[in-house]
Amino acid sequence: MLSYCYFTPNFVLLQLNMSNKRHITFIVNPISGNHSKDDIPQMIAEGIDPERFEVDIRSTEYRGHAAEITRECVNRNVDVIVAVGGDGTVNEVARSLTHSNTALGIIPCGSGNGLARHLCIPMNIRKAIGIINKCQIEAFDYGVVNGIPFFCTCGMGFDAFISLKFAEAGKRGPVTYVENVLKEGLKYQPETYEVEDETGARRYKAFLIACANASQYGNNAYIAPKASMKDGLMDITIMEPFTAMEAPQISIDLFNKTLNNNSKIKTFQARSIRIHRSEPGAIHYDGDPIVTDQDVEVHIEPLSIKIVTNPDAVEDTSQPNPLLNVFSDLFNNINNVREDIEKGGRKIHAINKLMLRKLSKL
Repeated sequence: MLSYCYFTPNFVLLQLNMSNKRHITFIVNPISGNHSKDDIPQMIAEGIDPERFEVDIRSTEYRGHAAEITRECVNRNVDVIVAVGGDGTVNEVARSLTHSNTALGIIPCGSGNGLARHLCIPMNIRKAIGIINKCQIEAFDYGVVNGIPFFCTCGMGFDAFISLKFAEAGKRGPVTYVENVLKEGLKYQPETYEVEDETGARRYKAFLIACANASQYGNNAYIAPKASMKDGLMDITIMEPFTAMEAPQISIDLFNKTLNNNSKIKTFQARSIRIHRSEPGAIHYDGDPIVTDQDVEVHIEPLSIKIVTNPDAVEDTSQPNPLLNVFSDLFNNINNVREDIEKGGRKIHAINKLMLRKLSKL
């Protein structure tokens, strides 16, 4: 028997045990995203090396089923469990793998795919299966908000409010998300928060507060462009209140990885924080919304989940981001009606309608 395990600071690379097959279970969420998953079993059969891996494919039948399958597989010492779905499926599988020897794999099939994009997992399903076939495994941080694990981001304020609207919409996809942002953004009232970390407490009036383990929400919207999943720290992003004229530039910065340079953004890092607000409200973890009380506690669990990574990681910028194009158009239109906006913004609603018509054609 020949096997290797290399350790360097903040890094674990596990190579295949060459004398035994590794056991991989694929958990497919058939209703994630907007595309059929019927051809995925055949893609897996064609892409995974049968000489090196023993493969099982399971489909989820109800909410929470992925977590049940994952716990069963961990108890059987399955080597890798692959979440085939969106961010919700990935979170459900991953939170049942923390502090275990079983690694998470990802075949991104959702509407946002935030963790997969941060890790440079290809959006192409066959290419993503090829990453699983290489089976390079590393240890990463994950976050915990009020006892619930998250792997990309959690937060409160406008992003949690929109997560609730998104969940109620009945449709998935980036177009639905941006429709809600455009409809609700100018009506949303910022709140005042008390944020306490290791250095003390400060008060902020904020449009949103995001705690990021990874860099983005999904769809290449970078709420914390410099976030690392291996530094034992969260990147906290506080978005201060802004005007209608400032909103499109913030959106453009979000997609251009330049949000940290915006004057309405305050950022810092922390291992743990406690946030107090005046009343109960929504928070989200990896885009899933829940309602909690006034106090929210968030911390990082360092290097406590193993994930199959891309050994040749290169960020996929081959496809233009249609959402960025929409927000760029919105920015240009708002600049053209600056005087009207300053007098009350009557035309901004007409511009929103124009943008929604463009979104409906994507």
